[in-house]
Amino acid sequence: MRYDSSPDIEKNPAEAGVGKVPYDERPPYVHEDGAVPGESFEYGDTFYAKMQRLAGRFKIEQRGIERVPENERTDTGFRGLLNVGTMWLSANMVVSSFALGLLGKSVFFLGFVDAILVILFFNLLGIMSVCFFSTFGPVFGLRQMVLSRFWFGWWGVKLIAVFNILACIGWSAVNSIVGAQLLHAVNSDVPGWAGILVISICTFAVTLFGYKIVHAYEFWSWIPTFIVFLIILGVFAHSGAFVNIPMGVGTSEMGSVLSFGSVIYGFATGWTSYAADYTVYQPPTQGKRKVFFWTWLGLIIPLLFTEMLGVAVMTATSINDGDNVYMTGYTASGSGGLLAAVLLPPLGRFGQFCLVILALSIIANNCPNIYSVALTVQVLGRWTQRIPRFLWTLVGTCVYIAIAIPGYSHFELALLNFLDFIGYWLAIYAGIALTDHFVFKRGFAGYRPEHYDRPDMLPPGIVGMVVGMSQVWYVGVVALKAGEAPFGGDVGFELGFAFAAVSYLAFRTLELRIFHR
Repeated sequence: MRYDSSPDIEKNPAEAGVGKVPYDERPPYVHEDGAVPGESFEYGDTFYAKMQRLAGRFKIEQRGIERVPENERTDTGFRGLLNVGTMWLSANMVVSSFALGLLGKSVFFLGFVDAILVILFFNLLGIMSVCFFSTFGPVFGLRQMVLSRFWFGWWGVKLIAVFNILACIGWSAVNSIVGAQLLHAVNSDVPGWAGILVISICTFAVTLFGYKIVHAYEFWSWIPTFIVFLIILGVFAHSGAFVNIPMGVGTSEMGSVLSFGSVIYGFATGWTSYAADYTVYQPPTQGKRKVFFWTWLGLIIPLLFTEMLGVAVMTATSINDGDNVYMTGYTASGSGGLLAAVLLPPLGRFGQFCLVILALSIIANNCPNIYSVALTVQVLGRWTQRIPRFLWTLVGTCVYIAIAIPGYSHFELALLNFLDFIGYWLAIYAGIALTDHFVFKRGFAGYRPEHYDRPDMLPPGIVGMVVGMSQVWYVGVVALKAGEAPFGGDVGFELGFAFAAVSYLAFRTLELRIFHR
């Protein structure tokens, strides 16, 4: 007889993981495909059930990583596709994306045209995996980290989940620092920690209520931010402060292009590990190409617009060899100070209002991180799944506040190193997942979604490793050949993807022969 300890097959979902229950003796409320109806979360008198009933009174989403039944997938029609597009449109039409463009000159010393080209091509590459994995949500009704069990196995996915938790928390901390810089630029009496708290509390208020409220917020929040960015573009163009910094040449230019490209790729592909989280309530009849296209549209427009705008505005800091108001603002308060130098002299109080709007745009960027971190924690073990999603949302919020406040004064270095880390591990993730999907499962038909919570039916899992990094603390052998010493050129994510895909192809074949699953 087969056994499982899934929370879906216990008599009371709140008692998940207690003892061993025969897989074939599932209670009537669990569907044959493993989907769990929403009302079942309130069964029983345990702490879990009581918290879920309390959540139900306030219309807080009760579902965690359990599979969504088809009759509860109500994100349908054209409005559902708009939800997909605007989700990523709002999450990336933010000041964090703008701040990324500034690194082209400030860190990698690129000219205007070469920085623009790097942004174009590395974004096009980075978003492809996000678009592809978004199509899995409607097909299976499973969250991205749960889907990862089919590629990394029941135990292997726990390591992946740890990386994803670090990514979610790290993103949120970095983003909140950007917002706090803006608030400080508006009013120097507002310390960094206060700005971080404002953004964090607002983000928690949205993510607490779950999928529907997150989508509702993201549906509209891009509009005021986009208007402010258009104002910045108009004011800066009218100022005449743009400087067409020429392209570099030689090995140093190649190294800078590859390293800046790694950062751009890391930002664009950063949503990969929770792409399906925001399409699980789409019906299985929703076209994969439509989901892919709307995700692509929602990502590429804001990423290119905001990052290229950042590159253009940053060129003004080179006026008079750096002795200018733009460089002064940037040195004093990072991206917030630079934007203040653009907006405040000509617009005054209205410029301050625009900066506040940009600071609050961070909420839209942090919502996917904090919503998904709770779902990722639930993948770590049975006990973490017994704690409701919304409580993990609170824990995640507290953790990134504790990280962001002391990291406020080291933003640029933290952003650079963090984005490199994201690019490395997600390249490995994509290399393994895509190889398994196309080679071993031969497409969507090769999955058995009802096995998502059965360790005995999932693969043991093999995780690749990355080489060729170019970091402050380590420069890979290959990276040294891609640029001038001592920093080289960062080719970590390219080599990581290739090594993971090839090694997984070999070892997964061996694994199948040994374990037959």
